[in-house]
This record gives sequence, structure tokens and C-alpha cells, in this order.
Amino acid sequence: MLSAPSERVDRDLLKAKGTPVSPAILAALAALPIFLGGLLLVGFRVPAKWAMPVVYATAVVIALGVWDMPFVDVAASTIQGLFTTFDLLWIIFGAILLLNTLERSGGVTAIRRSFHDISDDRRVQVVIIAWLFGSFIEGAAGFGTPAAVAAPLMVAMGFPAAGAVMLGMMIQSTAVTFGAVGTPILVGVNGGVVSPEFTTALAAASVTLPEYVRAVAVRAAGLHAITGTIMPILMVVMMTRFFGSRKSWTEGLSVVPFALFGGVCFTVPYFLTAWLIGPEFPSLLGGLVGLAIVSTAARKGFLLPKDTWDFPSSDQWPSDWKSDLEVASTDEGEDPNMSAGKAWVPYLLLAVLLVLSRLRELPWFDSHPELWFGNLLRSFVIEWAGIFGTTVTASTQPLYLPGTFLVVVVAITAILHRMSGAALGKAIVDSTRVLVGAGIVLVFTVPMVRVYINSGVNASGLASMPLEMAGWVADTVGGVWPLFAGVTGALGAFIAGSNTVSNLMFAAFQHGVAARLAMSSAMIVALQAVGAAAGNMIAIHNVVAASATVGLLGKEGATLRKTVLPTIYYLTVIGILGLIAVYVLEISGPLSGG
Repeated sequence: MLSAPSERVDRDLLKAKGTPVSPAILAALAALPIFLGGLLLVGFRVPAKWAMPVVYATAVVIALGVWDMPFVDVAASTIQGLFTTFDLLWIIFGAILLLNTLERSGGVTAIRRSFHDISDDRRVQVVIIAWLFGSFIEGAAGFGTPAAVAAPLMVAMGFPAAGAVMLGMMIQSTAVTFGAVGTPILVGVNGGVVSPEFTTALAAASVTLPEYVRAVAVRAAGLHAITGTIMPILMVVMMTRFFGSRKSWTEGLSVVPFALFGGVCFTVPYFLTAWLIGPEFPSLLGGLVGLAIVSTAARKGFLLPKDTWDFPSSDQWPSDWKSDLEVASTDEGEDPNMSAGKAWVPYLLLAVLLVLSRLRELPWFDSHPELWFGNLLRSFVIEWAGIFGTTVTASTQPLYLPGTFLVVVVAITAILHRMSGAALGKAIVDSTRVLVGAGIVLVFTVPMVRVYINSGVNASGLASMPLEMAGWVADTVGGVWPLFAGVTGALGAFIAGSNTVSNLMFAAFQHGVAARLAMSSAMIVALQAVGAAAGNMIAIHNVVAASATVGLLGKEGATLRKTVLPTIYYLTVIGILGLIAVYVLEISGPLSGG
């Protein structure tokens, strides 16, 4: 579907058509929808429901007028994007419904109490809920699920909605490369880099494709382990700076030992899993092991600060912190005395269902793969192949989506918590209302992404817009490319809202750059994968989805202005690590050009 990065334009043909031939102009035009979105959302603080239709229209005009993309392919790509929009809205609905259900069953009160039993310090709660629990959910499900699950949970705990969204977006960093049981590597890198030329190069180097993918995974895990260990510290200090009464970065510093401990308890098993087992389970096992160790340590007071930090009183919160989904200080649930264990069952059940549905190699399914839980769910597919006679295909697997698991868990919760029909009905009605605002934004955002990515199918001979832009950057920066490889990955994730899609778009391109510059292909592609994970923190439709789960639509720009800070940190550090790996440590490996 995408033109190969090495395929250059027939400039004489383009001149005859009057199309701009300068690579810089093409790159600028390709970047225009992205920069326009950032300018409207962050610079002018325009709500996404107004900004994204403009961005979509801009991308379509450029695709039709400059890339000479057939109108029918633009229409087909839009339909393809709407399929993905349905998937996202279903996840959002399920996440909000679970929160509303727990509010009305009394579960929220018990969950609050369970964390207060560990520590009343919000900084400690961030390390456990956002960093560790969120990373575990990312490892199991991916695709924005951590923010959709953890952000409403933090709101239920008494966090400001705006703070919960910011933290929910920051979850989507270190764990993302190995999210959804390794999908960004197993599908993104594997599917993005494979070509006849690449297969020939593997054979010439006596390297198998699994060996190459494993090398990418280990290098990516190493980059993440170094960079991501201090993410819990960044989460804490950003929370105290933007949502504390003193607006102070330093109020988070007394919890640094505990936050660093939380970081290490995730990244060490995370890296070891990637190295010893493979790309399927680093985030999942890292989150699980970290949760067990850090929760136990916190209960015993290990490394906990002597002071306790909390948000200002909720009646002092600015209006832009709040949403209509905030939980009142007194919960009107049906069972205010519910035990913590019973209240946590829905989230534990959700985690178990997600893991079971995504584990492909459980021993009891070895001889009967057709009975694997995930295969049974994925067998039901709604598909539109060859939309409008094009090569574009759209499909969805509704039973396999995390949203379906969330709804199933809600049904079980209603029975377990003995809810009345009226209470459950109110939860459903309130949750449905939220979808209207999110839907307006996502029906433009995701189709814009698909038009952008599919623009490689055109009559101009140009590569797709992302590849034209990245090609110009690579040709311009040359030997310092390791510093920018991660930025390209982040750009793909910013556009698509997906590490997997970014890898599919740019893995082959990154391999080509590595080959031209005589660098380790696995190292450069690993930088791509890690950068794409960092880019998830500023992915527009992820921000919209996370905001929708806590009823904070219309304030996406404010979130982006905050999450761009950890994104810059991440890309800067991995860029420096990339230069050190290539030029100081001279790391070689599969398909090294040296």
C-alpha cells in the first residue's frame, strides 16, 4: 500500500504536471496537516472538535491536489478510518461505563480506601496506579487502553480529571513498544520491514527474520530501560507542578527514592523478559512483577517520604481541572461498606480476560489452537474488502476489542455487587452521552490519519506523505541520523496514534537509512520503535480518547502542552543513546552495515 522509501519521483513527469518538485517543499506540504493541528490545539487552544475537521480537510486537499491521490482512495481511506473510530469509541464507552458502574455500586469508595490503606500520598498512588498498573494493562491490551482504564480510576480516587488525563498519557511511553503482547514489534516491525530486498539481505547476512526481530526488541528494551526508569519521577513532579497548590516542581522530590524504586522494579524485569523470552511479555511481566514488589514495599513503608502530599481541596480547583465525571467526596453507592477485595474484582477480572485473550502460547492450547480464547473471539470479523473497488480494506473484530471485555466485566460487576436495574441503567445513559463529544472529534481525526498513510497510492509517483517528509529529513541530517530516528517514530505515532502503525509506516525507511549510512539496522529500527512509543504521549486521538473517558473533551490542547515535555525528554535521551551506541560503543548486530 505504501511506496518504498527508495522509490523517488519522476521529476520530469511532475514538472509536466506543474507539481512542486523540491523535496523541501514536498516535506513542508506533507507536514502542514500535522503542524496545523498542533498550532490550532496548542497555540490557539482551539478545541479538537473544531480543529480536527480543519486538519482533515487540509490533508484531503493536499492528497488530492499535490499527491494526485484518486478521490475514490481518499473516500475509501476515510471509511477505513471510521472503522477504527468505532473501535476507539467502543473502548471509551466500556471504560466510562465501568467507572460509572463502580460509582453506583459503592466500589469507588472501597477502591479509594484500599489505596489510602497503602498511602494517602498522591505521589505514591501515581507510581502504583499510573506507572505500574497502567503499564500492566498496556502490556495486556495496548491501543490506548491504559489511559482508558487508569484515568477514570484516578478520577475515582479523587484526582483532578485534567491531571488524570495527563498521567494517563504519560503511561503510554515505556510500556508501549511491547504493548498488546508485543504487537508493535511482532506486527509493526515485522510487517513494516519485510520486503523481497530485505529478505535477500537477511539471507546474505545469514540472519533469520525472528533473529532480526529479537535483536530489535532487545535493543528497544535497553533504550527504554535506561530512559523509562525515571518516568515515575517525571509523573510525580509534573503532577505537583501543574496540579499542586504551590505549583512546585520540587514538592515531588521527597518521593524520588520511592519513585525511582518503582521505575527499577518495572524496567529490570521488563528488560530481562525481552532479552530472555522475547517481545511478547516485557511490559506485561514488568508491570505485574513491579506491582507485586512495590505494593508490598509501600505497605511496609519502604522508602516512603516522611511528608504526605495531596491536591488542594476540590472546591479550590480551577474549572479546567474538573469534569462532570468527577466523583463526589461522599459516594452514594449502594454498598458503602463494600470490601476492598470485592471492589477490585472488576479490574482484576478485566486484566485476566485481557491477558487470556492475548496469550498465544498457553500450554493447554498447544494441541488445540482452534480453542484458544483469542482465536474464538477474533473469528467474528466485520470486513469491507476493496472499498469502492480500491485496494483499501477495513475490518473490525468487535468481540476481541478491550471495549467488549469492559462491557462484560460491567455485567459481571452488576451481579457481583448486587446493583439495581435502575442504577445500572443510569450508568449506561450517562456513559452514552460522553460518546457524542468524542465521536465528533474522532470521525475526523482517524480518517485523516488513514488518508495521510494511504497517500502513497497516487498518480504522482510520490511516496506517501509521511515517507516523503522523513526522506527529506534523512537526506538533510546524514550521519547524525540516530539523533532523529526516534523523532521520526514519534511523528508516525503523533499522526496515527499507534506505535504499531508508526512502525509499519517507517520500519522499512529506517532500515534503508541504516543501510545507506552503514549503521546497525536493528539499532536504528529499535530507535524508531522507542520513538514511536514516546510519540504516543502526544498522539491527538489518544488525547481525545483519554479525555473522553473522564468527561474532559475540548481541553486537549492543555494536555498536549504538558505531555510534550516528557516526550521531548524521551526523544532527547534516546537520540543521545543512539549516537553513543553507533559511534562510541559501535554496536553492531543483525544487518550491520559496518
